[in-house]
Amino acid sequence: MLHRLYSPPAPLGHFVELLWLYEGFRPPHSKERLLPTGTIEIVFDLREDRILTYGRHEKMQPFYLSGSVVCGAHSEFFVIDTSSQDAVLGVHFRPGGAFPFLKLPAGELHNEHVDLGALWGWQEVRDLREKLLRAAKPEQKLRVLERALVGKLREGFERHPAVAYALREFDAAPGARTMAEVTGKTGFSARRFIDLFEKEVGLTPKLFCRVQRFQKVLHIIQSGCAMDWAEIALTCGYYDQAHFIHDFRAFSGINPSTYLTAHTPHLNHVPILE
Repeated sequence: MLHRLYSPPAPLGHFVELLWLYEGFRPPHSKERLLPTGTIEIVFDLREDRILTYGRHEKMQPFYLSGSVVCGAHSEFFVIDTSSQDAVLGVHFRPGGAFPFLKLPAGELHNEHVDLGALWGWQEVRDLREKLLRAAKPEQKLRVLERALVGKLREGFERHPAVAYALREFDAAPGARTMAEVTGKTGFSARRFIDLFEKEVGLTPKLFCRVQRFQKVLHIIQSGCAMDWAEIALTCGYYDQAHFIHDFRAFSGINPSTYLTAHTPHLNHVPILE
């Protein structure tokens, strides 16, 4: 299997965490549960038939006529068909990083998958995909995508200061500051701050923090440490173990013990065994 990761430099790196490429990924299972990260992704299918298959929960449907999809910020899992993932190239945005590349508020993509052609224009996306297919080497494909994104970046774009501040606070000390404390420092009313944050990030501040707390749990599990669910719940800021398990199921559709048994080196991909 071919796997390439590339972290672009500034200014693109302020918005994009990774460009990634997978080729020859053929797992033994036909479906995977993809868990929410609270961030936005763009995925290009590099197969000739150009059919990407995604679905909410257990329902699958083929779509995306341009061979590319924007995966909005999710707060619930969805299912992917692994047979359509054997040649894919993607953009993993930082929290709030996709906003300058979109033509609509990020909140409108919450828990949605949208054909990239509907946002960037069908011909533009088809032309970009053809360039990606013509690029012979993995590194060349990544550079083609990088140049396209730099060209789409609005000149001089900066995040709203209130959103940038909140994201820094949430990242530096997850759960340590109350929403009221963070909102108060922005100088905006709670309603106005929530609107600003959701517009750029795609989730409300409270929901975004819940998803990030869930991701923190996954990283602890992935670390291979001995599992004590009550201790993990306390460490990650849940009220108690019952609150932790409820949130885990809400985001993943499974309980922590099932994830522990089924998880793979790919943190947010959980095989569905039929």
